[in-house]
Amino acid sequence: MQTTPLTILTGASRGMGHAMAEQLLQRGAHLLCISRRTSAELTALAHQRGATLEQWSADLADAAPVARRLTEWLAALDPALLGSANLINNAGVVGSLKPLRDGDSADIANALRVGLEAPMLLCAAFLKASNGWPVTRKVLNISSGLGRRAMASSGAYCAAKAGMDHFTRCLALDEALLPHGAKVCSLAPGVVDTDMQVHLRGADPKAFPDLANFAGLHAQGQLASPQAAAARVLAYLERTDFGAQAVADARG
Repeated sequence: MQTTPLTILTGASRGMGHAMAEQLLQRGAHLLCISRRTSAELTALAHQRGATLEQWSADLADAAPVARRLTEWLAALDPALLGSANLINNAGVVGSLKPLRDGDSADIANALRVGLEAPMLLCAAFLKASNGWPVTRKVLNISSGLGRRAMASSGAYCAAKAGMDHFTRCLALDEALLPHGAKVCSLAPGVVDTDMQVHLRGADPKAFPDLANFAGLHAQGQLASPQAAAARVLAYLERTDFGAQAVADARG
């Protein structure tokens, strides 16, 4: 009996997330995308390739109802029909690039909710609902080098990614205690040419002292395309040693 690879992906409406969705939409695959906006392009691609695509329009700044919906959705699936089950937490928010003392409280809270609270809630929902499934399960949290290296005027984003790294370490310990626990990893994809980079290069240099560094990466052609970064990340997900390191970098 042919089985279906299942992937749940957040932040699929643009950038590397959209590129990952394109590459995951292969014949026979089942992909659930959770983003603020749905994509007609992905719908057409799924139809063309014979893949199953579901898209939920949701604001992950309010992730609790999304996690509840995911729990119910997973409970309705027949795990015997699945070949694998993966969760990729890709959504994130940089927010305003300014010192924390000048930050807007709503902006700070939004960055932490989308970048840290939502991945934790979705991980909890996925791992609980799929516990005991007779398939390989993986959780891939898309982190950043900025979770491991501080940068001025980006406290909320850095804190969210550092928190993602550390809660993934905790997940790895939890799942290692189970006979068939999930493999988990918080992965930095490298610098990618996305809207985030445009946002960084457009910041106020007086408030964001690292602006010249990001402008230099762009000028020197050191940014990976979303497609290349997506391929690198998905290749890492398929590695036989995935999860051996709870926190890793796609560039090795």
